[in-house]
This record gives sequence, structure tokens and C-alpha cells, in this order.
Amino acid sequence: MSERRVLFGFGVTYDTPPEKLRKLPDMVREIIERETLSRFDRAHLATFGASALEFEVVYYVRDPDYGKFMDVQQRINLGLISALQAAGIEFAFPTQTIHLVTPATATG
Repeated sequence: MSERRVLFGFGVTYDTPPEKLRKLPDMVREIIERETLSRFDRAHLATFGASALEFEVVYYVRDPDYGKFMDVQQRINLGLISALQAAGIEFAFPTQTIHLVTPATATG
């Protein structure tokens, strides 16, 4: 094995504006390409999840050493956190909305 393939996903909130969603794949690409040991493959808005707009990302770490892989992954993850925060984009987390209906009171 000469490199490690990395597949990861993350979700952002449904209230993220489309113009920010369009920019996210390029933001991810820039973060990954800053790493000398990484090779970007793709980043896409992949699915409409139950509580998030879910992105899927693939990149390669050009060294099979697990320690180096984890170092690169950590820097990319921290870079993504910083970039989303700076752009005003929020990571999503599992949520549910419950709608309560109050029965009409009988008058009489």
C-alpha cells in the first residue's frame, strides 16, 4: 500500500443558503490541498439527511504510515471546522421537531 484513501462525511444545517452550499466543495478542496501529503479527489453535496444536508469527501494520504495519516486527517478536520465557522456555516447534529396540536375546546 503506497497511500490511504479517506472517505468522510459531514452535515450542515438545512438553513444554510444555497450560495454557501455551492462554495463548500471548493472550501474543502482548498483545505485538503494545503496538505503536502494529501491528494484531493472529490467533495459533493451527496444527500438530504434526516437532520442535515450531507456532504461526502474523498481524498488520499500519500503515505501508508498510520500516524502520518491521522496527523493529516486531524489538520483537515480542524481546518474544516475553522473554515465553516468563518463562513457562518453550522455543522448539523441530530434534531427532531415536534409539532403539538391543542385540541379545540368544546363550547356549549
